Amino acid sequence: MKILLINTPRSPENRILEFAPEAAKPFIHKRLIGPPLGLMTIAAAVKDHDVLLFDTKGEFDLSPEHPSLAALVNKLVLEFRPDIVGSTAITSELYYAFEIFAEAKKADSRIISVLGGLHPTLLPYDCFHPSVDVVCPGQSPHVFRDVVDALERRDSLESVPGILLNHGSGLKRTAGKPRIWDSADADYLMPERAPLKKWISTYKVGGSPDPSTYVYTSLGCPYKCTFCSIWPQFKGKYYQRTIDSLITELHSIPDYPVVRFADANTVVDLGFMESLFDRILDEGIHKTFIMDIRADVAAMHPGIISKMAKGGLKVVICGFESYRDEDLKKYRKDSPASDIAKAIKVFHDNDIMIRGNYVIPNDYSGDDFNALEDYSASNPVVYAGYTILTPMPGTVFYSQVKKQITDHDYLKYNFFNSVMKTTLPYEKFHERVGSLWLIKKGKDVI
Repeated sequence: MKILLINTPRSPENRILEFAPEAAKPFIHKRLIGPPLGLMTIAAAVKDHDVLLFDTKGEFDLSPEHPSLAALVNKLVLEFRPDIVGSTAITSELYYAFEIFAEAKKADSRIISVLGGLHPTLLPYDCFHPSVDVVCPGQSPHVFRDVVDALERRDSLESVPGILLNHGSGLKRTAGKPRIWDSADADYLMPERAPLKKWISTYKVGGSPDPSTYVYTSLGCPYKCTFCSIWPQFKGKYYQRTIDSLITELHSIPDYPVVRFADANTVVDLGFMESLFDRILDEGIHKTFIMDIRADVAAMHPGIISKMAKGGLKVVICGFESYRDEDLKKYRKDSPASDIAKAIKVFHDNDIMIRGNYVIPNDYSGDDFNALEDYSASNPVVYAGYTILTPMPGTVFYSQVKKQITDHDYLKYNFFNSVMKTTLPYEKFHERVGSLWLIKKGKDVI
């Protein structure tokens, strides 16, 4: 069968950037960087079919004078003539998935559209739309394969367990449970990166001259932060990949000198990471690694940070979240604010650049902003990120504040727009968040 996989554009909604002082605007994080790992894995699951993988994010970055999304989809469908169009979506990009499918069906009404990803996993019935034929929640490469096989055999899609089908008046889940699939171990699929070579020059972090790609060492997260959607996605479970599998993958990507580990928390099993970096050093794998590491892990285990630095760890994204212990307890962060300064020292001692991220609640007053400014300036990092505490659908935080939400436009659910009433005037609140981005040691943004 002919299968067209399209990566959705990113949401342009960014009130922090819009209202920030001009001096801060160059530093404000504007986009996610890297090829679409989920769709690359889907492509691997059906690589014996005729598959075209198209990255609209990379296309728009590559060509400033790009055509509209509708024109791009229309051209792809008319030239490739797919039987199936698939996409994945996070919350802020869900509407674009709908638009992709609508335009594809407008060009060829016989197309079957299939949607997966984070938002369809957490809120599958939220994905009911006239353009969506099939919703595949969960880790779905194998489920997508089952959908393709059923269509190729001309079987009813009702025979595929665990998917949701559009019956016109709503989505209805098919009977049965999907077969067990061990995505981190026995059933791991090596992502198909070759189809994205066209856009490789757009996959760069900060000022790096080298392209980066995502590799995950684990799935899920053992922590239960209220604002996070990753652990609900995996129902609180945590799955570690094998070292042999990771070493094989790292050897297989010479075109990507920079590797961004796509884990919620890369360092959970200390013994595993120690063994992994022993192998990386022993086998002469020379990569620049970027990963997410919790402040408490760095504060309590400086030895593992030192070993990973010797193996190529150069940049760490660290969720500081707040300088106040009462906030961290409310978020169920399980890491005291005192760990922040300790972690910063450990990273700096090992010449690791830190992207320290703080989340700003909508009820911040002027005094709260002043206090965070003082704290952040006293604990400087090379890069700093300041985003808005957002009730992402499917999270504990969303259920806690659902009645307080005033803006239900999913395009704004990307951590750069307040979707609840702010204590400060709306524009002033975003201006103050934007001003925070100036408080850092470096001169660039990552």
